[in-house]
Amino acid sequence: MTKQPVTPKVRCAIYTRKSTEEGLEMEFNTLDAQREACEAYIASQKSEGWFLVPDRYDDGGFSGGNMERPALKRLLKDVEAGRVNVVVVYKIDRLTRSLMDFSRLVEAFDKRNVTFASVTQSFNTTTSMGRLTLNILLSFAQFEREISAERIRDKFASSKKRGMWMGGHPPLGYEVKDRKLVINETEAETVRWLFRRFVECRSVTQMVRELAETNTLEKRGRHLDKPAIYRLLKNHLFIGKVAYHGEVYEGEHEGIIEQAFWDQVQAVMASNDHYQPGRIRVQTAALLKGIIRCRHCDRAMRPTFTCKEGRRYRYYTCHGADKNGRETCPLRTVPAGEIEAVAINQVRTMLRSPEMVVKTWQASEGISERDVTDALRRLDPIWEELFPVEQQRLVQLLIARLDVEKGGVKVHLRTEGLDTLARELGDIGSGKEVMA
Repeated sequence: MTKQPVTPKVRCAIYTRKSTEEGLEMEFNTLDAQREACEAYIASQKSEGWFLVPDRYDDGGFSGGNMERPALKRLLKDVEAGRVNVVVVYKIDRLTRSLMDFSRLVEAFDKRNVTFASVTQSFNTTTSMGRLTLNILLSFAQFEREISAERIRDKFASSKKRGMWMGGHPPLGYEVKDRKLVINETEAETVRWLFRRFVECRSVTQMVRELAETNTLEKRGRHLDKPAIYRLLKNHLFIGKVAYHGEVYEGEHEGIIEQAFWDQVQAVMASNDHYQPGRIRVQTAALLKGIIRCRHCDRAMRPTFTCKEGRRYRYYTCHGADKNGRETCPLRTVPAGEIEAVAINQVRTMLRSPEMVVKTWQASEGISERDVTDALRRLDPIWEELFPVEQQRLVQLLIARLDVEKGGVKVHLRTEGLDTLARELGDIGSGKEVMA
């Protein structure tokens, strides 16, 4: 008696997607319609061993232009785990509208021998002709998405040129009624005071201090710090105009500030030594940038500098003091050279310690303890020969955070960087460059 061949079971997963949430509350929505068509298609392949897995992969309200979709991520995890053999969709653009994303998906499917099927389009991704057809259709889907995006941008630009308010959080002094900006007289008085006071005192720092003293620092839940006030003073909305891509157009809304007075404020800002946005930016590598913090304010400190008699003096300034006034922070600034020397000494001490040798060796793979010891010892004496950017990278590899307060400095080490350190130190002994 001849045995009948056993048809292998093929596990099928249905993926559905809708770009908006509109209509999803209905008892039978577009996701259900997609799924019903896919279920019928899988049933038609029953003789081939196809059957539907119980898990649902539905993304309602998610764009097909990117991969940031919860159900899609869950589907890819199940593909990686070997729980799916075929991915079934109603149309190819339900899976993605991006040709680049599609190529990534096909690559992920191929790694697990997973095929792809579309109910309304006959495809087989295991053949070169199927791939070509899919790529052509994906190209048109991506083209359609880009055309739609261009239409939206053109409409936005056209509306701006007509002076229309295009949504978002209304600025101080205004509220939105019937999708248009309308003056809020109570807040408008604060705006007028800010403009008048700036011309009088020519100091935003002084204004922030006065606002804090009168308990008017918070407006509609937004913090009026120095950067916020500078942005407010330069905003064309307050003279009834709309700025877009460097051009200024007449707005549909009424202005709060007269044009002549607004021009006077701009002239003061242009001549005011306290308003030079690029003046304090450090162009060279700052050793502790991104890891140094003021412990009093729990705020980051940023590199700044001043020039006196042709010499440059570098500092790290508390971000809180810079935004809210120097008197709000007991630390304010610290000399960059001194605090960087503390960090460098800490790193060099670490490199000499037996504990660091053991930790680095344990974190590394394929490097002997003796090689790690030799590499660490070689790095210490050549520290001064490293370029500043190389020193910065090594410091930030080993130090997670450096907290500064009036009483001293606390260094938090970064142990997860030891594996990278071990390999780069191994390159020193082989004659390779230490840093890329």
